[in-house]
Amino acid sequence: MDILRTSTAGKLLRWITRDKVLLYPEERPGFQCPRCYADTAAPTRLFTHEADGEQGSKPESGVDEHGSPAADDASSKPIAPTKTADGTILVDWYTTHDPDNPQNWSSGRKLFVVFQIYFYTLAVYMGSSIYTPGTPQIQARFGVSPTAASLGLALYVLGYGVGPLLFSPLSEIPSVGRNPPYVLTFAIFILFTIGAATVNTFGGLLVLRFLQGFFGSPCLATGGASIGDVYSLLKLPYGLTTWAAFATLGPALGPVISGFSVPVQGWRWSMWETAWMSAPILVIMFLFLPETFPDAILLQRARRLRHLTSNPKLMSQSEINQKQLTVTAVAMEALYRPFQIVVLDPAILFANVYTSLIYGIYYSFFEVFPIVYIDMYHFNLGQMGLVFLSIAVALALAVPGYFIYLYTVFEPEIRLRGLGTPERRLIPALFASFLPPIGLFLFGWTSRPAVYWIVSVVGILIYTIGIFMVIQCIFIYIPMTYPQYAASLFASNDFMRSALACGAVLFARPLYVNLGVGAGVSLLAGLTVGCIGGMFALYYFGAALRARSRFTAK
Repeated sequence: MDILRTSTAGKLLRWITRDKVLLYPEERPGFQCPRCYADTAAPTRLFTHEADGEQGSKPESGVDEHGSPAADDASSKPIAPTKTADGTILVDWYTTHDPDNPQNWSSGRKLFVVFQIYFYTLAVYMGSSIYTPGTPQIQARFGVSPTAASLGLALYVLGYGVGPLLFSPLSEIPSVGRNPPYVLTFAIFILFTIGAATVNTFGGLLVLRFLQGFFGSPCLATGGASIGDVYSLLKLPYGLTTWAAFATLGPALGPVISGFSVPVQGWRWSMWETAWMSAPILVIMFLFLPETFPDAILLQRARRLRHLTSNPKLMSQSEINQKQLTVTAVAMEALYRPFQIVVLDPAILFANVYTSLIYGIYYSFFEVFPIVYIDMYHFNLGQMGLVFLSIAVALALAVPGYFIYLYTVFEPEIRLRGLGTPERRLIPALFASFLPPIGLFLFGWTSRPAVYWIVSVVGILIYTIGIFMVIQCIFIYIPMTYPQYAASLFASNDFMRSALACGAVLFARPLYVNLGVGAGVSLLAGLTVGCIGGMFALYYFGAALRARSRFTAK
């Protein structure tokens, strides 16, 4: 019931019944409002104890001080709210183990929440590449070139690069929260997917593919933030790593799913498969994805307490901050700040360029694989799709390996020394940065009929392990450099990655056809070789660059 109450379905049901069902503790009969919220004098202590010489109200047996089931953990401490100079009482969590705080949820409940985000992300990312096995039929159906047909993938990728610029700041508004952007846009995503399955013009197909990516992007824009809402700093990297694994796996599974069905059922079938896969996920999210944004939860609590006590001085910090928001300020943070930091900070610029490069190369696989495995090795579409499973094997090796690093090095170091410098988080990437060029050179120069096909697949596996480890380290490094601008930093990184991936889809085929697979892949591999030096420079000189940055918190 606690999960359903803050889900989209629960909020809708409460609105229809005028808050008569799925009651919060503050709305239940017998709720004992803490003195600091019930008393307009607003004492500085939340709960008082007889041992302190003060008379406090004792909770009933089995009920805690705020009318909810009493916690078994006796270590839970009351939290005294802050009173500002103008008399405003800032509504906070009632206790350190407040059950409404997502950080205090049980492990099972947290996993239930984050796995909804994981599968949501998987479906959206799978929707990008599931289109590719149908490109030959799209060329024939609409009479377009291979490069034009590839626009269906390129524009989808560009769409989910542009979307976070809007949806990321929107989800940070407390009165909106995380859930509405997820559920509403995912429903629109499914509608546009159905439209793409039934459209009869090539221009319409391209527009719908862009809109699919755009409205599917909130999983990318806010998924990491939702995971951060429920997990502490020590456990957050595990949740983010798993989320990144689902995001990396999604494009790899798309050709596997549609590679066998499209030759039989036609290219439209891949769009229907995306809709059928997404619809059950949307239903589950609509019913069971609770609100995780702490600012949104506390804002609603403040409103309930004001209604209960008739005290207008009870406000959440997020309400005060929200009143200060302007359209100009939101636009500044969403559209200007991300690129301002990139342009003026060499460390962030390199991190974005490097991740964009390896991400773009990853998406170029959707153009080079048909050349290698269909033209050279004479695979059919389904068999070529199975080659993408090498990425799943790479993730099966990389994720446990990174977890071992987190458990044996990251966690003990944080517990012993604190966060330390952001550059400490780049150490695994120093070693992993050698793997992308090794994997690419192996793939490029063994992709010929004289060499058994599995050798080139091993190159893809090595490349994927390398880029996964590098991206994980950079994604921990980026928010640690300028924590106050973390959202802007991720928005700019996402846009740059998606923009280059969009371009890579379009330039990959001409590159490989004109230069040959070996030379074309070697050109890209050479760029990743140069990034090895950049990664070591970032590790050794990043702190000095950051010290001179105008964005460093003084």
